[in-house]
Order: sequence, then C-alpha cells, then structure tokens
Amino acid sequence: MLDYSHLSALAAVVRTGSFERAADQLNVTPSAVSQRIKLLEERIGAILVVRGQPCMATEAGRRLCQHVELVALLEGSLRQNLPGLQPESRPVTLRIAVNADSLATWFVPAMAETEGFLFDLVVDDQDHSAEWLRRGEVVAAVTSHGKPIQGCDSYPLGRLRYLATASPAFVERWLPDGLSEDSAARAPCLVFNRKDQLQALWLRRALGADVTPPAHWLPSSQAFVDAALAGLGWGMNLESMVQEHIRAGRLMALEPSEPLEVPLFWQQSRIVGPLLGDLTRAVVATARTMLSPMPV
Repeated sequence: MLDYSHLSALAAVVRTGSFERAADQLNVTPSAVSQRIKLLEERIGAILVVRGQPCMATEAGRRLCQHVELVALLEGSLRQNLPGLQPESRPVTLRIAVNADSLATWFVPAMAETEGFLFDLVVDDQDHSAEWLRRGEVVAAVTSHGKPIQGCDSYPLGRLRYLATASPAFVERWLPDGLSEDSAARAPCLVFNRKDQLQALWLRRALGADVTPPAHWLPSSQAFVDAALAGLGWGMNLESMVQEHIRAGRLMALEPSEPLEVPLFWQQSRIVGPLLGDLTRAVVATARTMLSPMPV
C-alpha cells in the first residue's frame, strides 16, 4: 500500500514547484517533505521529481499525482453523502483540458459559477483535448469529439463560429482581386500552433483545393485578433471577438464570408460524475447561452 502522506508531499511539490512552498502548504519542514519523497521513491523504485526551479514530476511522478488527485476527488464525493467524515482542509483541484478559444470567451464564467474547487487547466486544441481524458490525465475536457470516451459521459455544448478576417489594408495589398489559389498561396495567414487546422480547412472549403500559405504562429486568441487588426495576416477569428471590429470597419470578412463552425462537447470522467455535477451544469448552461446552438 502507498503512504498517502508521502503522496500528498509529492503532489504538493509538483503543484507548487518547490519543496519550500510544499512544506508551507503541508505545515511541515522542507526536510520532512524531502524525506517523504525520498521514501516514496525508494518504495516505487524510480525518481519521481526532477529537482530544479521549478521542480518537475517525472512520468512516474505524474502518474502518482494523477492517482492522488483522483483519490481526493473520490473522497470529496464520499463527503457529500457521508457528512460525518472530516471535511478536507483545502479545496479539491480539478484538472481540465480546454481549448484556448473557449477559455478566452465563455469557460471562465462557467468556472466562476462553481464554488469549492481549485482549477488546473490544460490548454490544447479542441481536436486533441480528448486525448488527455483517454490518458487519464484530466477529469474532464472541452472537446470537438462528441462520441463518449470509454468511462466518460458526453454533453453537447454548442458551436464556436469563426470568420476568416483581415484588415482592409491587408486585403487591398494581398487580395485586391479576391481570394484565389494564387493569392491565397501568397497572402500570409495566422496560425495558432501546429495543431491548428482551421485556416487550412476554410481554404479547402472556399477554394476546393489544398493551399499552403506563409504563416505567422501566434498561440493566443487575443493576439490573433490583434495581428489581424495590425495587418500581419488573415486568420479564422472567433465571430464574438471580431464582430465589433467588423461593424466599425477595422476588419472585414474574406469572401466567401460563410462562417466555419466547430461543435464542442463536455466530456467528464464517469467515476467522479457526482462530484462534478454542479460544474457540469454550469458549463453546459453557460456554453448554451454564449455559443451558437447545435443543429437539431
């Protein structure tokens, strides 16, 4: 059996990034934290923490941290039904995968509707966030995959609407005769990261061909809008973030101006479903208020 005081020390070091801050959190000395992790490493037979600034978990350390977080969630679920159990001294931390555009627009209000948790968010593309659930590294995810992952429940949220947008000066310089394969191959576009396929997908739909334009890499939802306003390139910007700029003439939608819509789903681990009930209701209600509705 694993010693949970040792596991708690490991989780605190990884969460805070240092032995000193972990000791403050656990109300023990840094040497006591170090001794507990040493004993745990001897018990497991593997290095669990890479000492540094900050301290980082090894692969074995990450798996143990996931285990202790899951245990904390299950104990929290028990306390809801067995009020005689001693309350937890600190809120349970929920690790959730979410795409950057949801985080920039509607997800934070959903978090604010739920009390009693701390949040540890992993930001990843909506087409890849489900992998975190499959690996057991998060308890829930905002994802474009609607089919329930094994051991999870799936709830439809709505659709993010994207418009291909650029500044009028950019269009005049790079697309004076409209969008074509030739002009699209020369006009710089904005790409969030190597996983971002929205620009390529929109070009394929608009032109019926695969085009690879030169690209600026900007891993920030707000930077995407700012770069389009500055004339750096064109990109698939969230309609909710650019509609005022379009009305004011600072940005314009490229032709064809049809939006690209990405469906989103909330998937959560079934084993901690009762504990996540309030959060799930808040996520679903907020998303359905702020996102475009799913097709009937």
